Amino acid sequence: MEARADFDAFVGARSSALLRTAYLLTRDHPLAEDLLQTALAKAWFAWRRIDGEPEAYVRRILVNTYATWWRRRWNGEHATDELPEPAPTGDVHAHSDASHDLWSALGRLPRKQRAVVVLRYFEDLTEAETARVLGCSVGNVKSQASRALAKLRIDPALTIEEDPR
Repeated sequence: MEARADFDAFVGARSSALLRTAYLLTRDHPLAEDLLQTALAKAWFAWRRIDGEPEAYVRRILVNTYATWWRRRWNGEHATDELPEPAPTGDVHAHSDASHDLWSALGRLPRKQRAVVVLRYFEDLTEAETARVLGCSVGNVKSQASRALAKLRIDPALTIEEDPR
């Protein structure tokens, strides 16, 4: 019973931050919620085996689950002409054109590079923590971050057009 209480407390305290990470990875709010729910379900079954701080373990489950979703073909949802519910009136995550441009640019990064950027710069993890979450070396994190930032620097959506005056 104590494990359940610990898990419930963890979910209550950290689910918002984990949902933000999931959203930054997927760029789709409903998909991010599904990703987080799947990761938390996996974490529940391993909860008694987790030593120390569980957030890093759950983040790793989150990133690994995200990666495996795109390695296999998804056949669970099918397009339809009729929407089951009314469309939302606005995107709660699109605050400005600049943030939309950043989301678009992040979406063009390869998945590994996007994961590194999200964990390093949005979640503010160190290189070592990011490497631990992704299950790779610190050098790999550094090289992926370097490549991602180089791509973001030249991304047309993020370049500033100079005024011809």
